[in-house]
Amino acid sequence: MFLEMGYFIYNQRTKMGLEKFLGAFRSAPQILEGIKNSVFKKEHIEAEAALRWSMCRECPSLDTEGKKCFAPGTQPCCGECGCSLGFKTRSLASSCPLGKWKAIMDEETEHKLKNSINYEN
Repeated sequence: MFLEMGYFIYNQRTKMGLEKFLGAFRSAPQILEGIKNSVFKKEHIEAEAALRWSMCRECPSLDTEGKKCFAPGTQPCCGECGCSLGFKTRSLASSCPLGKWKAIMDEETEHKLKNSINYEN
């Protein structure tokens, strides 16, 4: 019984880790966008990040200890998806997995906008 319970817990943690890994892999463009926007700050993105963060602070899934973070040491993070909120809230193409805030634009639209701005300059 005890070994079966331990095996179940191990499998649940392994499954959760795998799901977060696959989610991070699929979200790589948004993660990179969030990192870029954290380094090269823009007023409108910081305003959106502050609004999103105000909602995250009130969420019961907020992980301030880093126990559910996909990447260790990146807390605070979302306990649902494991993303670092410092990056996720700054990615305009990202949305809350619980629907508390939406993406402002999808990746394709953002890519087209960036290309049109670069093309005009």
